[in-house]
Amino acid sequence: MAHVPHMNALEQRLHYPMGETLPAPGTALEVAPGIRWVRMGLPFALNHINLWLLRDTLDGRDGWSVVDCCIDTPESRAQWEQVFESGLDGLPILRVIVTHMHPDHIGLAHWLCERWDVRMWISATDYYAARLGSHGAGFGGEGAAEFFRSHGLASPEAMEKIRTRRNYYKGLVPAVPQSFRRLMDGDTLSIGGREWRCIAGYGHAPEHIALHSAEAGVLLGGDMMLPRISTNVSVFDAEPEADALTLFLRSIDRFAQLPADTLTLPAHGKPFEGLHERIAQLHQHHRERLAELLSACTAAPRCAADVLPLLFQRTLDAHQTSFAMGEAIAHLHALWFAGQVRRERGADGIWRFRTPA
Repeated sequence: MAHVPHMNALEQRLHYPMGETLPAPGTALEVAPGIRWVRMGLPFALNHINLWLLRDTLDGRDGWSVVDCCIDTPESRAQWEQVFESGLDGLPILRVIVTHMHPDHIGLAHWLCERWDVRMWISATDYYAARLGSHGAGFGGEGAAEFFRSHGLASPEAMEKIRTRRNYYKGLVPAVPQSFRRLMDGDTLSIGGREWRCIAGYGHAPEHIALHSAEAGVLLGGDMMLPRISTNVSVFDAEPEADALTLFLRSIDRFAQLPADTLTLPAHGKPFEGLHERIAQLHQHHRERLAELLSACTAAPRCAADVLPLLFQRTLDAHQTSFAMGEAIAHLHALWFAGQVRRERGADGIWRFRTPA
């Protein structure tokens, strides 16, 4: 592959069959027979999401299955309207498949399902988590702020940001469809005459579902397999003793069973080949971060807030700090569950991790 100046060294080990080509806003670009790529903007540092259209026949009707939806904003709806007009060949949407409950993936599911009178397909765990979030429960608020305070976060600005995030999810996902079709690990979906196997993944979302078609040689990886960045893996207050990073790394190892030349269609970044290489890169990345944290915890007891500069070599704003804290706790917990560090709660109520004496 030709060198692209803005690509990092790890990316250059992957192959991007579409090169620098991206679908224009409001259009759908074919990436494989019967599979089209839609790319929508996001108002975050991660500024886009990839959505996928799969040519399908369901209950005797020809049309398309949608994989993931984008957040619910007027801009996203407008882009979908353009796709309806120009990207569907005059055919309807037959079902909405959602890989997981994060807002950029499920936000417009209710609107798409209502508009086309179709069902949403998703794991049960992520469906019910999304229902809670759309009612303003379980994300942000005082409980989340206290959890991060117990791991050393002291920034008043960041704490206030977390306290006021209670309606953050609801603002991007104002509603969730009232009913759904359950996806489970190992399920097989017939989409457009091809069999797609569900592969459950953990650590990033409660029960993320990726889809693999051996016949097409394609993996719809969602957020579990991204080419340029490492997926956010965090521990939050609802499950304060989670070992999210270990779950994530075990999950991506399941993709190593797929052929090395599988075309991976990620939720962010460009379609790529080099699945086995990318799995190895992600393991190496987290091994290096864990080694750095273990060294730090050997020198002195450390809380999650202490190790943020080790994990993130950049200035974090208040919004980014909450995600960074979740990730720092996930790395410390991986060491803790592996028995490499002990955790102790000090008189100040803060959890600190240190290597055994």
